[in-house]
Amino acid sequence: MVKVLFVCLGNICRSPTAEGVFRAMVEDAGLSDVISVDSAGTSGWHKGDPPDLRGQQAAAKRGYDLSAQRSRKVVAGDFDVFDYIIGMDSRNFADLSSMAPEPARGKISMFLQFAPETGQREVPDPYYGGEDGFGEVLNLVEAASKGLLEDIRARHL
Repeated sequence: MVKVLFVCLGNICRSPTAEGVFRAMVEDAGLSDVISVDSAGTSGWHKGDPPDLRGQQAAAKRGYDLSAQRSRKVVAGDFDVFDYIIGMDSRNFADLSSMAPEPARGKISMFLQFAPETGQREVPDPYYGGEDGFGEVLNLVEAASKGLLEDIRARHL
């Protein structure tokens, strides 16, 4: 089983969107029995909360259901359990790198490295912006999810 963890700051906007989109792609590819997906935040501010309603609505318009997800904080055991630990921006990447034991640091990556065609390095945080920010996040997440799935197929399946 290849295990993927998406990480943003609060685990209510970007990482749950990535979890929902990537899970749907994994299911569509018939790979749910070999790839598992989760998300978490580097902070515990929103522990137990559902994803931001604006994000849920934007995702639902594209056929993704985020409603069952609940926010959680990254824990030390995640670095042992997950094969891919994916930060949405450089701050998440730095926080994860400082939390991870040395052997696990190679598991950490930036999500948009799997979508170089976007010309962007970070998935922007839509929390304080308008609804269009959630659509832009979905565009980036869909592109990077395709690249991540290709990477997993090439390296693990």
